[in-house]
Amino acid sequence: MDDPDSKNKNGLHLLYFTEEAWPTYRPDVVTLFGKYLPRYGITCDLVTDHDMAEANKPETPWGGGGSVLCKVPNNRAGRYLVKFRHNLRTLITMDAKKYDAIQVRDLSLTALAGLIVARLRGVGFFYWLSFPHSESQIDRARKRGIKGGLRFWFPLVQGILGKWLLYRIVFPCADHVFVQTRQMQKVLAMQGIPMSQMTPVPMGVDTDAVGRENIQPANDPRLIGKRVVAYLGTLDPGRQIEVLFHMLVLCKQTVPDILLVLVGDTSDAAHRDWLQQEASRLGVADDVLWTGWLPSSAAWSYMRTAEIGLSPIPRGYLLDMGSPTKAMEYMALGLPIVANDNPDQAQVIEESGAGICTSLDGESFAQAVVSLLNSPETMRQMGINGREYAVSKRDYNSIARKVAGDFLSLDRSTVSVRSAT
Repeated sequence: MDDPDSKNKNGLHLLYFTEEAWPTYRPDVVTLFGKYLPRYGITCDLVTDHDMAEANKPETPWGGGGSVLCKVPNNRAGRYLVKFRHNLRTLITMDAKKYDAIQVRDLSLTALAGLIVARLRGVGFFYWLSFPHSESQIDRARKRGIKGGLRFWFPLVQGILGKWLLYRIVFPCADHVFVQTRQMQKVLAMQGIPMSQMTPVPMGVDTDAVGRENIQPANDPRLIGKRVVAYLGTLDPGRQIEVLFHMLVLCKQTVPDILLVLVGDTSDAAHRDWLQQEASRLGVADDVLWTGWLPSSAAWSYMRTAEIGLSPIPRGYLLDMGSPTKAMEYMALGLPIVANDNPDQAQVIEESGAGICTSLDGESFAQAVVSLLNSPETMRQMGINGREYAVSKRDYNSIARKVAGDFLSLDRSTVSVRSAT
């Protein structure tokens, strides 16, 4: 455990519990809290487990403050139990003089314990909801069915309990709840959480790191002579990546040298095999380049070779509450976007003029892609629009400035309430 910073006298020092293991790829953790918020007086000690796959690699520093890490077993249930014990021990032994508030991200049972400790120790309590994980666990269990045994019962019980704790105790009693999007704020408001008790913090991008001027295009001979369109992100079953293969079939009729680059992967090996078989079945296997997961800089270098960034996000209760990071990264790189009508990215495209928003099907995506590839000036202007919007509206430096102001305002108001009571 690193020595935690003393309480920030001119800002706010948090004890921050998060679901993600460290190091994490999540920019709203590592970039927002680890890089930019400290510049505005918001620091935190990160409490989580250490990614065992990184155990033999050089330690990744946490820029936000100190870190309180634990080792966990490889199995899912064991990881959950050991991590909760670690979180509970950290809460019980917490020195309240060093912290202004406890913040919990996406951990319902830890949130209950954190709320109790915060009230007993006289510090603030904030919850950060990046995704409706409890609802997702329930949905996952139902899709597996009761025949799945523990793979059905564990996420079902965890999801039902987590949802009850959050909506009945944690959200109503928290000093404030930070949510991912306006859509998520509206959904929680329908469950009885006051709108004024929530602040949406959409995903952003670190424009210092992501930009055409400091990312060189990938030196890959497979890209030579191709009209490259690219997708960056997960290939998990729920993302319907096969739609892009149907798009390719239609695009090839007028753009025969088109190449789809998939920068990402899925942990579901069976689904990866199915996707590759589907590409072969549709006759586009030779028109798809699979890179797998890459470090961020390498992933962005492939995106720099693309003329268009693709962002298919299936509509539905869960994903509609999200804020796709890929759209912001495309815009920071000056790429025009073809995306479907996920609420957050539809709003971004409408406000920025950085792309085309359409329905999620192969024909609609193909029409949008072909129309852009045939309009170089339109693509150029969309790229400019997107970069300007990313810098002015979704850069993590500007997001951090606003979030820091929210934190400091909340701290003053919660201290006043406690003093009055």
